[in-house]
Amino acid sequence: MGGPSAAPPAWMAAAARRWLEDAGATGDDGTGRAFNALPLSGVRVVLAERGRALCSLRVPAHLTDAEGNWHAGAIAAAADDVCAAAIMSVEGIIKVSVHYDISYFSPAKLHEEVEMDGRVVEHKGRMTAVMVEIRKESGELVAIVRQWMTASRPKGAQSKI
Repeated sequence: MGGPSAAPPAWMAAAARRWLEDAGATGDDGTGRAFNALPLSGVRVVLAERGRALCSLRVPAHLTDAEGNWHAGAIAAAADDVCAAAIMSVEGIIKVSVHYDISYFSPAKLHEEVEMDGRVVEHKGRMTAVMVEIRKESGELVAIVRQWMTASRPKGAQSKI
């Protein structure tokens, strides 16, 4: 991983863990989950540390397609959230995707356990490259996601809208 050699403050990794755990929790207010929480419903955060977020998930019924496979869009959304958490663990902020690439290898089925291992791999200015490998318990590869993310606007910038 490129970037400064000084370790980020511990609160950043704790914030990344909390963000993932909160996204995977059911809302108590009766309104249900927020949109970005749906792909992480039931997620268990195994590790959130400097530049890494490792989660496991048992594929729930509401995230499957007609054949009982984990829906490709749900996989992409969950991976995006794991990438964001990996960045938060070193930068303390959530970034947005500017380039997203996903390769699917094998389907994960309803109730199958999967692991999502997200890592920061490079920094270039305000841009951060991250990747997530998603695997079944057997070790079989489900998908690999690579993306570049950036802050939605420079620090101190005001919207012109």
